[in-house]
Amino acid sequence: MSKVIFDMSMSLDGYVKATGSTPEEPLGKGGDRLHEWAMDGGTGNAELLAATTAEGGAFIGGRRTYDDSLRWWGADGPTGPARLPLFVLTHRAPDDAPENGVYTFVTDGIESALRQAKETAGGKKVYVMGGPDVGSQFIRAGLVDQIGIHLVPVLFGGGARLVDHLGDGHVQLERVSVVDTPQAVHLLYDVVK
Repeated sequence: MSKVIFDMSMSLDGYVKATGSTPEEPLGKGGDRLHEWAMDGGTGNAELLAATTAEGGAFIGGRRTYDDSLRWWGADGPTGPARLPLFVLTHRAPDDAPENGVYTFVTDGIESALRQAKETAGGKKVYVMGGPDVGSQFIRAGLVDQIGIHLVPVLFGGGARLVDHLGDGHVQLERVSVVDTPQAVHLLYDVVK
């Protein structure tokens, strides 16, 4: 059965996006700093990305992340040449999606996106990525098995938080692993159910 992992890069003060987001800088002013660990291929980082691609069967993300990232991803999506499917939560599918792209646009909610992603993943992991709102929805609905945080040594002082508005209850976590690299500390937690 596929594990569902909410996976995001985050600043030390809890932001997944800096302030001042524009179409040219979708992660806000200096927000690209959050993904430098994934781009430099340093020790530990490349292995972590390779494992994610090897263990992953499908990804789920939000429409804003799709719109903001498509110019870099192209038809191959966030996993590049691995071309793992990305289920995009949206109210309306775009008219100009890339031909032969890995994208499936889901307009009927997170449960439908998860069902489709699990069917496609064939028992491999399903990663919920890109979009704190999407991740919060999955956590509130109790659909997340693990939370992966790539903690980047930077303080933004403002922006979009990792999770907001979870309701009155607490979500209990248990540490699974910690991988320390110069560019980020990669944390993985089980969600206690």
